Amino acid sequence: MPAPVKAITVEHFFQTHGNGLQLKLVAGAAGLSRKIRETTVNRPGLALAGFFEFFANKRVQVIGRAENTYLKHLPAQERAARIKAMFDKLIPCLIYARNIHPCHETIQVAETEKVPLFRSPLVTMKLINAATIMMEKDFAPQTTELGSMVDIAGVGVLIRGKSGIGKSESVLALIERGFSLVSDDVTRIRLHEGQLIGTCPDVTRHHMEVRGLGIINVASVFGIGSIREQKHLELIVSLVDWHEVDEVDRIGLEDEFYDILGVKVRHVTIPVRPGRDIARMIEVAALDSKLKSMGCNTAQEFNNRLIARMQKKQ
Repeated sequence: MPAPVKAITVEHFFQTHGNGLQLKLVAGAAGLSRKIRETTVNRPGLALAGFFEFFANKRVQVIGRAENTYLKHLPAQERAARIKAMFDKLIPCLIYARNIHPCHETIQVAETEKVPLFRSPLVTMKLINAATIMMEKDFAPQTTELGSMVDIAGVGVLIRGKSGIGKSESVLALIERGFSLVSDDVTRIRLHEGQLIGTCPDVTRHHMEVRGLGIINVASVFGIGSIREQKHLELIVSLVDWHEVDEVDRIGLEDEFYDILGVKVRHVTIPVRPGRDIARMIEVAALDSKLKSMGCNTAQEFNNRLIARMQKKQ
C-alpha cells in the first residue's frame, strides 16, 4: 500500500482551498512555507489556557467564538503571552472563524513569529469540517497514469495505449455519443476510502489535444455536459496494435486486473486494426463491466449453459 502525502505547505493549503474556505490572509505571510502534517483541524482552547500536554501542534488551528471570548477577557500582555506560547509550539497556521477580527496582539505576534494568520466568515464547525475534507484529498495517496479518462454510462474508464494508437479519436467519438471527458492524455488518480478517483491536471482541464486539429476546449465545442471534474475509476482499457497481441480473448471467462495504488481495477485489452469501431468496443466493455459489478457475468453464464447442454447429451 502506498504511503500518503506526509505534509503540505500552508501556501499550498491557502492557494488550493483559500476560495472554498473564504480565507483572507491577515498577517504572517513570511511563514507560508510552514508545513501542515495532519489532516484534522484543532481548536486550541486548552493551549490558550496554558495546557500543552496533548497539544496537536501539527494541525491547522482554528479559533471560534468561545476561544476568542476567552482571549478578550485576558489583559493585553497576558493575551500576547498566551498566543506566543502557542506559536512557540511551531503550529502551521491559525484561522479565525465567523469573520472574527484578530486582536492587535495576535496580529503583532503572528508577524513577529512568522505564523500565517487567516480570517474566514464560515461558522466554526463548518470551517473545520470543510477544511478536513479538503485536506484529506491533499494527503491521500496519489499517482499519475498516462491515458485519457471518460465517464461512460456512469462507469469511469481509463483508456491507455501507445502514442498514435487512436486514444483521442476514440474519446472524441465517445463524447459525441453523449459521454463525458474527465481527462486527456494524463490522469491524476488518488486513493480515497478504498476507491480510486481520477481527475485532470489543472492546466489541461476541459481540453484535448487532437492530431491535425490542435488543442480544443471540449466544453465549448460539445457543451457543458461533455465534461466531468472527477470520477471513480472502475475499468481500464488498453488499446494494443493487433499484431502485438499474442492471444485474443474470444470468450472473456478470465478477468484481468491492473494494480493502481494497491487497488485492483478490472482491465480489458482491445486489439486495434483498421476498420474496427474502437469507440463502440470501449463503450460495450464499459457496459459489460457495469453488468459484472451488478453480478451478471455473461461469459460465465454462457459457459455454464454450454456445460449443462454437453452433460445432458452424454
